[in-house]
Parts: sequence; structure tokens; C-alpha cells
Amino acid sequence: MQHLLEAVIFDWAGTIVDFGSFAPTQIFVDAFKDAYDFDITLEQARAPMGLGKWQHIEALGREPALDAAWRARFGHAMQETEVRHIYETFLPLQVERVGLHSRLIPGALACVQALRQRGLKIGSTTGYPRQVMQRLMVLAAEQGYQPDCTVCADDLEAGARPGPWMALDCVRQMRIGAVSHCIKVDDTLPGIDEGRNAGMWTVGLALSGSPAGWTLEEYHQADERTRGAVRERVGAMFRRAGAHFVIDTVADLPPLLDDIEQRLARGERP
Repeated sequence: MQHLLEAVIFDWAGTIVDFGSFAPTQIFVDAFKDAYDFDITLEQARAPMGLGKWQHIEALGREPALDAAWRARFGHAMQETEVRHIYETFLPLQVERVGLHSRLIPGALACVQALRQRGLKIGSTTGYPRQVMQRLMVLAAEQGYQPDCTVCADDLEAGARPGPWMALDCVRQMRIGAVSHCIKVDDTLPGIDEGRNAGMWTVGLALSGSPAGWTLEEYHQADERTRGAVRERVGAMFRRAGAHFVIDTVADLPPLLDDIEQRLARGERP
């Protein structure tokens, strides 16, 4: 078969590193507490995952229950100056702790190696700002993961997810011939939106990311019935968002490639 696919573009936390995507979510909880002595839950912190971190804080401020609590405490809706203070509190905490959650997700490196053997380029996009990624990229490279490009949430004036711009900047940097020859892999709904808005095939990850919210130990301990229930819950979210495929983790990606190649050969486009 003539290979038509050119590239796979991965998210980072919850997709390639940090099973369960705990680094950013816990630090949002801590940043709100440190900045304003204001409590949010881990579940609330997870809800906007996939957005740029500034936009994530803005989205939390608009969440109805959190907004009501904020108004009751401070007498007004969250303001830009408060978003900035929380973000500036979040950033050094994230840089400091990202190394604690930098372990590659099992099967990620073998997946990437299989894609490389197929001649595919590897791009990456992330809701992390560049300052955080400078640390995380070094830690990932020490484990053998080095994508051809990484585009961060604060790199582009156009913005981040759910818009297509970070994924399209990967296309530009890697000199890809057609967006339909790319696959976007992500564990969040904004990440799937990013890929679809960029005209790419999209693959949602049901069990390794933020929507499932499992630690790696919890994932290993879960029986198949429990995994199936989470797989169905998270998979339904991805399918409603328009994901073309839903798999458990990146380890399950390589078998999809022939299917996508066959669709492309028949003239199908995402």
C-alpha cells in the first residue's frame, strides 16, 4: 500500500506523559488556594482541560458553581487582574512540579517508534506555556521522546485550542503536504476540536487522560468491567465531539493507521 499519512500530532499531558494528567489539574487547585485562599475541587479543575492555562483559569471563573462561590466571597465575578494573579501563581508551581509527572505513558515510546518506522513525522501541541515545556521536553527527551516540533499555548498570537492554529503550525513547521494526511491524538475535548478544526483525523484517548482521571496504578488495578464503564463514558464524550476514533491509550494507535490509509486511498477525508 502506498502510504498517504504524513504525520501524527500528539498532545502531551495525559497523552504521551503524565498518566491521568495530574500535573496541571492539581496545580490549578493549589494556585487558587495560594493566590486567594479559595478552594476548588480536582473535578472542577479538570473540566476545562485542554485549553491554554490562562484560558483554563478564565473558564473556571465562568463555571456556575465556582462563579457563584467567587461572587459570594469577593462580591464580583472573577476579573482579569485576578485571572492574571492566579496564572502568575500557577506558572512557577507548574515549572517546579512538572518533573514529578513527566513519566512517559506505557507504550508511548513504542508507539512513536512504530510511527517513525512507517516514515511519519511527529508533531506535538500542548496547553502548557513554553516556560513549562522547556523543562518537560528535556525530561521527555531523557526518556527517548523527541517530537519534530512542539507548539505551546502561548506561542501564537492567534491563540490556542479549540482553534486549529497550534496543529496548523505543526503542519507548517514539518512541511506537511495536506492536513488530511495528519492525525491529531488527544485526551481532551478541546484537543479533539483542535484537530477537527484543522481538518485532521482525530483520535481520543479514553483511559489515560484527564476525563478518566485515573492514576497509572488505578488503571492497572481496574478490572475489565470497570475499564469498560469508563471507556464508554469517556468514549461517548469524544464521539459527541466528533472524534473519528477512540482508543484506550497511545499504545493502541498503530493498528489504526492501515484503516486510515485505506480510507484516504478511497478518497475519504476527515
